[in-house]
Amino acid sequence: MPRRLTALCLAGLVLAASACSGSSGGDDGTIELRFGWWGNNDRAAATQKVIDAFEAKNPGITVKGTYTDFNSYFDRLATEVAGGRAPDVITLGGAYPREYGDRGALLDLSKVALKTDKIGAAALGNGMFDGVQYGVPTGVNAISVVVNESVFDKAGVELPDQDTWTWDDFKRIARDLAAKLPDGSFALADPTRTDMLDAFSRQRGEALYTADGKVGISEQTLVEWWTMTLELRDARATPPASQTAELITQPAPEQSLMGRGLAAMQFDWSNQLTALRKASGQPLKLIRLPGETPTPGMWLQASQIYSINAKSEHPAEAAELVDFLVNSVDAGKIILADRGIPANSEVREGIQSVLTDDEKAQAAFIDELTPKAGPPLVIGPTGSTDTPKILDRVNAEVLFDRQTPAEAAADFVEQVATAIKQ
Repeated sequence: MPRRLTALCLAGLVLAASACSGSSGGDDGTIELRFGWWGNNDRAAATQKVIDAFEAKNPGITVKGTYTDFNSYFDRLATEVAGGRAPDVITLGGAYPREYGDRGALLDLSKVALKTDKIGAAALGNGMFDGVQYGVPTGVNAISVVVNESVFDKAGVELPDQDTWTWDDFKRIARDLAAKLPDGSFALADPTRTDMLDAFSRQRGEALYTADGKVGISEQTLVEWWTMTLELRDARATPPASQTAELITQPAPEQSLMGRGLAAMQFDWSNQLTALRKASGQPLKLIRLPGETPTPGMWLQASQIYSINAKSEHPAEAAELVDFLVNSVDAGKIILADRGIPANSEVREGIQSVLTDDEKAQAAFIDELTPKAGPPLVIGPTGSTDTPKILDRVNAEVLFDRQTPAEAAADFVEQVATAIKQ
């Protein structure tokens, strides 16, 4: 749904007198909740086990789960919210809690009984805007470099020193890998994504957005980024433009180059380690981004946010489900680190004994990063949820040589500035 139409529909929702989530109650008095999330089949299977456990503890409530892949999820959610058919419990991330909260589509969680005392303030801040808590974090993760050591070993290239490597070191390592890997394998997929632009710009004293809701990244930084990615493409360290365009439409871990064992590195969130390891069958490793000294660009991020539909017919019961999802050790032992390392300290402690090696690696990565991370991320203003699609379009122009880095930088800044003013 186009951004402007979505905004109008959401505004219409706020004004509607009788819009509701579509949740229902059975003839026997049973309350039915709807719970929406994005993810693959493994996440769906684990989530259904959590739903089963919740229903066993709450015999008067049934939960219907709905999910789709990441790319489709937010388009479908916009349509559902606009039509008054959104789930009772909504999974969000990035700028979406702020955008939907600003438009009145999310419940102020102070109106329901939901404990948050075991969740750190920094993590809770990802779901609070203008003093209103619109959501609670599922867990904590961070942007990282996922490394396939076996690909490095086969190419005879040494792993980087995560404490000291620079972006120049990164480019050199990527070129070395490209020169030694077989056809069809790459140093990495094209790294252009909004979270990487945020980290890259934060290392330069900027950010993708400013605190007052404007574009924060400079054209100079964008030119530097796209000059680097073109160098990677030309060195065959990343795929050709046509393959990159195809990979964008295939977001599942098992469809990625890393998931297919065809990449040495991948910029991704730390909570993707388990899915990528399972897909690739390789003992993957997490390391910090290049260029983190002297100014760190990495931050601790709430991996996802659970929110409640403001028009839910059963907000108290929806809060019970959210409470179970984030505060129950039983739920934590099923979800483990799939939605990030649990934000609740008691749940983190309670699941240590059942974490897999990959999940322990994620927890160790977060623990190691915590004292080194930069300040909290500036969450994008309303309209910034369009930025990833704008970036994909502009990045394609660069990779297909239809725009220079300077032209793309100006175009990107102009389009994002327009989106966040609407």
